[in-house]
Amino acid sequence: MSRMKSNRILLCLSLAAAASSFSFNFGPSNSRDSAALKQLTAARSVIFSASLLLGLAAPTEARAGDVGFGEQLFSVNCAACHPRGQNVIMPQKTLEKEALEEFLYMGRNVDAVMYQVKNGKNAMPAFRGRLSDQDIENIATFVISASDKGWENVSIR
Repeated sequence: MSRMKSNRILLCLSLAAAASSFSFNFGPSNSRDSAALKQLTAARSVIFSASLLLGLAAPTEARAGDVGFGEQLFSVNCAACHPRGQNVIMPQKTLEKEALEEFLYMGRNVDAVMYQVKNGKNAMPAFRGRLSDQDIENIATFVISASDKGWENVSIR
């Protein structure tokens, strides 16, 4: 499960817990005060509904990778073998959009690029243990972004 999805779930659970405890902590001390009780019930419903909407409306595939930092990391760790998104070892296996779609094990997405960078394949070394998971996510986010734009439009060479 991605970190962003787990954070969203925690936020939703926190809002739901806040909504359920709202009437217990701040509810009317006298149960005969029905107007205050109705207001608290309405407030609880709004908070609970908002927590559900936050959980359902947020995109599930969003990544938290930093494209700018990923570009810097790519320049230092990857550009020697992948200048301009090409591949000096296996020329057909570039970082162009079409090649990523064709050759990546799980298709062209951040998770697939992360898997490839962490585990390596053929002549590509594994970077698991050399780079942090966050650094690898940043690189993967940059690679997907650059393949969307076209590598000729990326500033690093």
